[in-house]
Amino acid sequence: MAGRRRETGEDHTGAETSPVKSAERTVRILETLAASPTRLTLAEIQEKMGYPRSSLHALVRTLRDMKWVEADATGSAFGVGPHALLSGTAYLDRDPALPFAYETLEDLRAELGYTMHYARRDDAHVLYLASRESRSDAAVVPRVGRRLPAHVTALGQSLLSCLTRDEVEEVLPEHLEALTANTITDRKQLFAELDQVRARGWAFEREQGTEGVACVAVPVDYRIPATDAISCSMPAKLADADEIDRVATALLSHTSLLAATLRRAGIR
Repeated sequence: MAGRRRETGEDHTGAETSPVKSAERTVRILETLAASPTRLTLAEIQEKMGYPRSSLHALVRTLRDMKWVEADATGSAFGVGPHALLSGTAYLDRDPALPFAYETLEDLRAELGYTMHYARRDDAHVLYLASRESRSDAAVVPRVGRRLPAHVTALGQSLLSCLTRDEVEEVLPEHLEALTANTITDRKQLFAELDQVRARGWAFEREQGTEGVACVAVPVDYRIPATDAISCSMPAKLADADEIDRVATALLSHTSLLAATLRRAGIR
């Protein structure tokens, strides 16, 4: 029997652990490349990840052959390839909530005139699933597919507010990264901000994630706790008290309707 297990791969003492390690490393390489604003050399990837150079080279070569990774003209620096896009769009195409969310984003953009985002919490981050850019702002950076720390965005703060303090502590990293000089990096300050979000039902941040931009966000509570939220991004100079109130009121109304629609459709 022992011989048959070795031949068929049923030996659990080592035959299954190596493929798992390789699979984890493959995913981590793709995540590292996706998070980098520029292509990375093998040396840079190794520095970030600490993997042995020989196995790293083999994995990157395999990913390149399968078009999940592509190289620059010199063949020495690497980024995500076109098949990574295919996988990402398949996720969006199959999400049952998004067709309803697209309509809500369109309605909000028409009413408010600003850029609208729909995102989902991914542990201590938010993943942008849909955007509708303001037609009057050519400087808007497309965010679909981007993943940002939850504590720096109104979207993330609105979704963290749906968790208990202990749950927030569990998902947050030990060190809160700063993206701008205004990012909240102090835990006590963040928890105080989340208390305010819970009290008023919406989150607001000014230049915490992007300089010159302010955002208001509201959770879409068709799940408990809410996993998705909608935000409105506007120039920070326009975000006075009256404008914030106008935007928050519209977001509360539309997200409430969207959540009710999703629940009626049986989407959880």
